[in-house]
Amino acid sequence: MPWIDACGADDIDEEDVIRFDHEGRTLALYRSPDNDYFCTDGICSHEHAHLSEGLVIDYEIECPKHNGVFDYRTGKAKRAPACDDLKTYPVK
Repeated sequence: MPWIDACGADDIDEEDVIRFDHEGRTLALYRSPDNDYFCTDGICSHEHAHLSEGLVIDYEIECPKHNGVFDYRTGKAKRAPACDDLKTYPVK
């Protein structure tokens, strides 16, 4: 699968998230406190909310709609009402 040029490294602030839309799919791109980059589905698995509007603290994204929390490194749902994990994607 070819790489997709989503943004520049400096386009995402440390401990932040931005939205990226590609071929009908909404993704979320994150920059960790360690300057590592991650990508997950950009829509909360609980209800249709854009995670790019959520709050990033350390390695977690909190959904802006119902405060479900995910570990953006693994996609793991960590707090209800979110119970389905997010799909993650490789980043370079």
